[in-house]
Amino acid sequence: MRPGRLVDDAQMIEDSPVGKVGQVVVRVRGGQQPGEVLVIVAGAPETYLAYCTTGIALHRAVLVVGDRGGRGVDVEPWDWALPGQGVDDAAGQQKR
Repeated sequence: MRPGRLVDDAQMIEDSPVGKVGQVVVRVRGGQQPGEVLVIVAGAPETYLAYCTTGIALHRAVLVVGDRGGRGVDVEPWDWALPGQGVDDAAGQQKR
């Protein structure tokens, strides 16, 4: 199966970054100036261009709230990450 190919609704949800918690790896400057976030999608670390109306500092947790297509996503700062959620480091290791 090709990456990104939709098989059914469950597969679509698994492959989507929307609703997942990630970590800022390149500072999000805000407005139309994106940064970069690392999100675990379908069990693998993926990086996306991240847009937010406000700036977000490096290493902050974010929630992906929208998909712009072409590996662009809308994010919001996320201070409510529970232990074991999100991304632990730049290598994409999930927190345990």
